[in-house]
Amino acid sequence: MPRLPFFWWVPWGRVSEVDAADLEKELQGDAPPQLLDVRTRREFRTGHIAGAVHVPIGALRSRVPHLPFDPRRPIVAICLSAHRNIPAVRMLKSAGFKDARQLAGGMLAWRRKGLPTRSDHRL
Repeated sequence: MPRLPFFWWVPWGRVSEVDAADLEKELQGDAPPQLLDVRTRREFRTGHIAGAVHVPIGALRSRVPHLPFDPRRPIVAICLSAHRNIPAVRMLKSAGFKDARQLAGGMLAWRRKGLPTRSDHRL
């Protein structure tokens, strides 16, 4: 994996993002984005967006080269409140995922809009 700047993990700053309602529409489209959920295992089990691949942020750096994603397709990072998304997006971009975004407001925003989640325990 390419070398990241020292500040890659800092959860402040701005990265590209998508609103929960817009992501829901994109997921219904012909070319839905790939989803990466970087929350803890416990958080993931309380409910996640269908189709999301779970890799906790602490394990992401070592697992990026093995992710089951196509770097040519859009990818959206998801966490609880959007703080862990920022370093995840930075890491994905440095690994060649040019269209990496975060879910604005994280799962809290997704749930506030009443959008569907799954709570199956497949990890």
